[in-house]
Amino acid sequence: MPTFLHSADWQIGKPYARVHDPDKRARLRQVRLEAIDRIGAHIAADPPQNAAAALLVAGDLFDSPTPSASDVSAVCAAIGALPIPVLVIPGNHDHGAPGSVWHGAFFREECQRRAPNLQVLLERRPLVLEEAVILPCPLLRRSDSADPSGWLRQLDWASLPTDRPRLVLAHGSVQGFGATDLDPAGDGDEENPRHEGNRLRLEGDWLNEVDYIALGDWHGLKHVPPKAWYAGTPEPDRFPRSEDYSAGQVLRVTVERGGTPEVLTCATGALQWHPLQFHCNDDDDLNRLERQLDTLLAHRVGHDLLRLELSGSLSLAGQQRCGALLERLEAQLLRLKQRGACAIAPSPDELETLTQRPGDPLVALVAQQLHQQLISSQAAPDATDPDREAVIRLALSDLHRHVEALS
Repeated sequence: MPTFLHSADWQIGKPYARVHDPDKRARLRQVRLEAIDRIGAHIAADPPQNAAAALLVAGDLFDSPTPSASDVSAVCAAIGALPIPVLVIPGNHDHGAPGSVWHGAFFREECQRRAPNLQVLLERRPLVLEEAVILPCPLLRRSDSADPSGWLRQLDWASLPTDRPRLVLAHGSVQGFGATDLDPAGDGDEENPRHEGNRLRLEGDWLNEVDYIALGDWHGLKHVPPKAWYAGTPEPDRFPRSEDYSAGQVLRVTVERGGTPEVLTCATGALQWHPLQFHCNDDDDLNRLERQLDTLLAHRVGHDLLRLELSGSLSLAGQQRCGALLERLEAQLLRLKQRGACAIAPSPDELETLTQRPGDPLVALVAQQLHQQLISSQAAPDATDPDREAVIRLALSDLHRHVEALS
């Protein structure tokens, strides 16, 4: 019963264009590359004869069909350090069309020099190994209306060895399975919409002839009964939209011919992506928010990404305090994605301080007008200027800050 590691969707070279700090982008890219070493830590086993025989990468090793030369060299060096064969198929991001990285002289030379254990499977035909038969379904273009696994329906199964398990290696979306818990706007760094091609039809008599189907494309862990699994990306790259979404693992698969595969998840993720929804009823809730963030982030710096969805209301002083908190989070996190905001609700004391100023009638007049505009904007948002309310809030807060500084 040989054991294999199943991974996919490394997407080395991912640009993280929505992260504006270049140092943080570099950190995110480096962590993805270092995931190869973390995968390698799960090769060995006790007893040693149960060590993984090979690593199967089900597509999208690179984020692009034309990655940079430095990414190619770094990947080859990291793969070459692994003590087992690494079998890779192209996915939709790094498809195998002419002109892609897999056909380039530089990749071939770096592979030969640094990673002789790396084998890229560009043909849809069986690969017979000592431990198993690999049935690759590479993508030869970014999006193909034909089923990449269609060739298995015409395969002469009687010609294959009967004494070793058969593993399908494929990249694509299973029919009837939608990415319902991912943000269509791209919480991670999705530059391209989810492709509609590359649909896999996991149905028919050929399923009885195979023992495990190693899938890529879906970035979370998912079992497609009875024999197919998405390994998910080894380093998370987006905020989860459901409690059962899991990324940051490699699958350790033990399989025998005609048996049921045994699948174990092994953690490989280094960074944490946190979704947090928080409602402020008043300024006192900011203390609760800070305690919750301290628990969630554990005072780590440069190891977390946070999607913070705020709602509720705060006073002018509360808004200033919240702004200072967000500035600290920007410095602490690799990425802060803020959604929503707390409405401004000046306290009676704050309004009196701003609007009742006999010695400063101009400030009082401006404050009165801003307050009336804010009430009108909240009652009837301006569809032609969706940022109008935010601008008014900012002006009122700045005016309050100015008055406080003069006091």
